[in-house]
Amino acid sequence: EVFTFNKVEIKVQPSFKVKNGDPMSIVCHADISKSTDFQLKHNFTIFKDDKVVFTTVSDKGDARYEISVARSSDTGVYECTVEAGGKIKSSNPLRVWVKGMTRPILTVEKKEVLEGEVVKLRCELPEEEPPLYFYFSKTKMNSTPKEKDVFEPYRNFSVVEFAVEEGDNILQFDCFVKRYVQSEFESSEHSNKTLVTVREPFIKPTLSAKPSSNITEGDRIQFECSTVVARMRDIEIILQKNKTILSSVRDEKILKYSSVATLEDSGEYLCKVEQGKASKTTKLNVDVSELFPKPILTASMNKLDENKELTLSCSVSGFRKANFSILRKNSNGDIWLKNSRNLTMRVNVNDTGSYICKAEVKGIVKESKPVRINVYAPVSKPTLSVVSGLPEVVLGKPLRLICRSAMGTPPITFTFFKGNEVKKIVINDTYATFLDENIRQNDKRGYKCDAKNNHSSGVKTSNILNITVIVPIRNASLGSLPNGVVEDGSETSFLCSVNEGSWPILFRIFRKTDHEVLLFEKSENADRVIWRKEAMNRQDTGTYYCMASNRANVDVKSHPITISVILASWQKGIIAAFVLMPIAGAVIFTSWWFLWKKKKGNEWFPSISLMTNVLHSALATNMTSEKLSRQHNDGDYYSGSGYIEDTENHVKSTDESKG
Repeated sequence: EVFTFNKVEIKVQPSFKVKNGDPMSIVCHADISKSTDFQLKHNFTIFKDDKVVFTTVSDKGDARYEISVARSSDTGVYECTVEAGGKIKSSNPLRVWVKGMTRPILTVEKKEVLEGEVVKLRCELPEEEPPLYFYFSKTKMNSTPKEKDVFEPYRNFSVVEFAVEEGDNILQFDCFVKRYVQSEFESSEHSNKTLVTVREPFIKPTLSAKPSSNITEGDRIQFECSTVVARMRDIEIILQKNKTILSSVRDEKILKYSSVATLEDSGEYLCKVEQGKASKTTKLNVDVSELFPKPILTASMNKLDENKELTLSCSVSGFRKANFSILRKNSNGDIWLKNSRNLTMRVNVNDTGSYICKAEVKGIVKESKPVRINVYAPVSKPTLSVVSGLPEVVLGKPLRLICRSAMGTPPITFTFFKGNEVKKIVINDTYATFLDENIRQNDKRGYKCDAKNNHSSGVKTSNILNITVIVPIRNASLGSLPNGVVEDGSETSFLCSVNEGSWPILFRIFRKTDHEVLLFEKSENADRVIWRKEAMNRQDTGTYYCMASNRANVDVKSHPITISVILASWQKGIIAAFVLMPIAGAVIFTSWWFLWKKKKGNEWFPSISLMTNVLHSALATNMTSEKLSRQHNDGDYYSGSGYIEDTENHVKSTDESKG
């Protein structure tokens, strides 16, 4: 018994596009070839979106999956698999689309509600499957509908609440549903429309004021706010002005509030009644006429010297019969000075401040605008100094000066002078600074500063401050005599000099080995210094340099020079003697030997005296050339940073006089 699958097919009846609510069938057909006519059991499995929705076993080559009422949830990709005799064959996938959705069902929890309550709605599609998008709407007469939408990924119904607001009466609700199918949204019909009746928990409040018109400052004004309520529990009445709560009552139907009217009481008043979430308001405008204008405070002087007399006067235009008082403003509370229209006092600097006056008529108190009074103490003679301390400045660096007045009422005007030229004007409390960036070497002008304030005593001037200009060191150089080659045990002079720099100058001479060794240090009121080292030795061979500095605090280093210490002439003579004596002995011995041979063999040889003369001649020539060489070296001058003529002559003359 041999068989083989030719193909497996799947199809939908009546069409792959089915209307929502119509029946449809998914048919799976297996086309099989057999070697003989024998029975074969077929295991049919139908999938929708890779999930098993139908299975059956049949002797026939067809299987039918019946759906009596197609819904949009039946939309998807279907596939059929047939297994027989250990062999499996699958169909190609088939996309089926059920168009349209069932009409949703809308239910409401209560058909009659009060203002401030909520309406609870439920929209449901019992025959559809999630995910679904629910859309609710609330409509009242002659207004734009309010909408809410809810996404339900796991259920086929949704519940929302709508607040019942002031002015709502008869409300209409409905809903519809959307789902995402075949890469687009598909919408259902709108649900049944449901009506809800709204009842008022209380009526709109009434707000009145007595007297209702011709209210003048000082009159007593009384407000009354009332309402009619269906249920007294949790009722609240609030009276406001400019968002400020003036009074409130709970579980009462009427609110009363009274006060003495002032000009500031003019404006809009609001009465609000609240119960639960319900709220209703009523507004009332009140106009209060002015009883008398604000008082005016005047001063005999606004700026005056200490110990001068000040008079303050308070007045009200068109009114003489008022109770006046004069006060001084203070952050911790105004300070009372006198119950009077006028105040005269002798002032000091502590009386500087703001003053006001108050006027009272029929219990209404009004306050004047503040008047500023400034009392001045004279400035003291200012002191001018350098911020860094010492009255000096390095050439090329800026000079910062500070001018101070120990006494004097601010603000103080400081004026800086260089010579007679005004350089800067600064207004400050007790001091001011000035930065001079144009410092010259030969500038002899002194500095001074003036200080003045609003006191009548006028300007005070500081003493003149003279500044020392420190010129930094420039171009240090080091020289030696003799120059680069020095005999062991001889004296050597070192000269360190600078081209420019303010005195005193600190000179230091170093020898550079594995580390720098300070050999000499001296401060001089001169541009050069000489250091004599009396006995040089072989360990003094090396590189030398000098460093110069002054109060500019900049170390200037010379170029290095090299000193070589060689053997002295007498040391060379001893060494030569030790070397030449064996040679002379050998010559004498050789001459004697040849002379002995001559006598014996009658041959001619040079005489011993001749050989001795030759040896003396050689020694004399060697000593003469050494002496000439040393005398030539002693006459030269070497400088590490170049030849300086006057320095060389100075060292030479010193050496010659010593000789």
